[in-house]
Amino acid sequence: MGDFYIIQEIVMSLFKRIIVSCVVLLVSASCGAVEKDISKVDPVAMKRWQDMRFGMFIHWGPVSLTGHEIGWSRGNQTPIATYDQLYKQFNPTRFDADQWVRIAKETGMKYIILTTKHHDGFCLWDTKQTEYNIMNSPFGRDVVKELAAACKKQGIAFGTYYSTCDWHHPDFPRTSPGGQVSREKHNLDRYTGYLKAQVRELLVNYGPLITLWYDVPQEFNAQRGQGVIDFTRSLQRDIIINNRTGARGDFDTPEQKIGGFNRDRPWETCMTICQQWAWRPKDQMKSAQQCIQTLLQTAGGDGNLLFNVGPMPDGRIEPRQVERLKEMGDWLKKYGHAIYGTRGGPFKPGYWGASTCNEDKIYLFVMNWPKTGPLKVPILPMKVTKAALKPQGDVKMKRTEQAIELYVPQEKRNPIATVIELTVAGKAFDIPPVNFAPERKSAASGKQAKASNTFGNSEQYAPAKAFDQDPETRWATDAGTKAAWLEVDLGKEMTIGQAMIDEAWDRVHRFELQYKVDSQWKRAHAGTTLGAKKEFAFDPVTARYFKLNILEAVEGPTIWEMQLYEEK
Repeated sequence: MGDFYIIQEIVMSLFKRIIVSCVVLLVSASCGAVEKDISKVDPVAMKRWQDMRFGMFIHWGPVSLTGHEIGWSRGNQTPIATYDQLYKQFNPTRFDADQWVRIAKETGMKYIILTTKHHDGFCLWDTKQTEYNIMNSPFGRDVVKELAAACKKQGIAFGTYYSTCDWHHPDFPRTSPGGQVSREKHNLDRYTGYLKAQVRELLVNYGPLITLWYDVPQEFNAQRGQGVIDFTRSLQRDIIINNRTGARGDFDTPEQKIGGFNRDRPWETCMTICQQWAWRPKDQMKSAQQCIQTLLQTAGGDGNLLFNVGPMPDGRIEPRQVERLKEMGDWLKKYGHAIYGTRGGPFKPGYWGASTCNEDKIYLFVMNWPKTGPLKVPILPMKVTKAALKPQGDVKMKRTEQAIELYVPQEKRNPIATVIELTVAGKAFDIPPVNFAPERKSAASGKQAKASNTFGNSEQYAPAKAFDQDPETRWATDAGTKAAWLEVDLGKEMTIGQAMIDEAWDRVHRFELQYKVDSQWKRAHAGTTLGAKKEFAFDPVTARYFKLNILEAVEGPTIWEMQLYEEK
């Protein structure tokens, strides 16, 4: 019996050691997996977000009392001391979170992102990290809490914008105006701790969130930024995070322009319905056509659109903006199936329009028809079995060796976008992306350029940036500029009959494209608004020098790209 107990004790001891070892191994393996994967986005969460395609961005705070831009006007149009005291007058008694969400829902938006803290440091929630928050305003209500609850109640996903930089916080190395002033005393590590504490509040108290949308990292490098991403994801594993912590993040964020076609890297265009992010009285607003076509071109490039409104000081979204959003919603009620849950392509967006696809369907959004004849769709490596006009109707289809010809009578074409549904014999997404028309090379690409004005005399915004065929660079002018010109030297005489001008921020109200003959400038084309990727044709002219003469603008004009096409 004694030997039995001794043997039993030995066996039990060995068994406990094995169990402990297994637990240690499992914990280590689990921790290792978390450490390995925590920086990677959850693919299910990413697909859910991409399927939504359309969201509302909201920039709001005490700055709305001034009508100037949020964050950036601190120390510019508004003295810092005055700006930082605006919250003491902020009492938006007509704020109604349920109404905001209803507007987003009626627009066809699937998620809302609220600027909980912009670069000015003011917080719209009951944070315990600073007194500079909404609870210490006359309003005294937790805006984030109310909006998060309204989103949950109405079935809209909720996310938060949180500025990586903070020009109000004493520990951040930079301050206003525009983060251009360095603080003598600062502590970036301590500020990072403050940032993480606030992020914890947002996720724990108001989550789960669809995304945490960071902005303007400035002093945050890739390593520090990745630390923020990992910390965020340790609190909510399935959250998606953008590319503005200093690290790469999960998706790109082209601002105030439509991103390029990209199926490999998720992206989201963020754009304003008017000029400013924050509310401004009588701000220039985009037309319904511009708004809807922006959404279609974005989805066609395989991106999401985060469309911004700036509520008024009383808490309401401006009625005229609501009416414009309703027009978008009405369009989506008819054609939303061609946007939600789709992927961009296979036809790349262009002057003609854009396309999306899902299962065995390809949706064409035709915005510009050929001057004569049918729309000629490139031959695909998969048979097109049917063509239909949406929301209802037939499309005459003719196959040739070079193209699929689609015929839609003029009276059945939609002035915003004619939607044609193609059915293919297979999975449409398996079709490799294809250009709808051969890519054209600009005659002005890389040529010498000059301008009447350059923002801050900075090389970053030099005239040549408008001719480098890089969609991420631009020519810009100083704030307050209401007229300007941009000139290019083609190096020799060329015959030009078409042009494309890609403007940022829709500031131009009147312009001329001119050419020089015998030292005299003559007009080739005249127009009013430009906007994103404006293409136009004109009677061909032969010249060496061409000029975009901006005769009237509401604010300093800025151009992403100007292309001129040679007639051959």
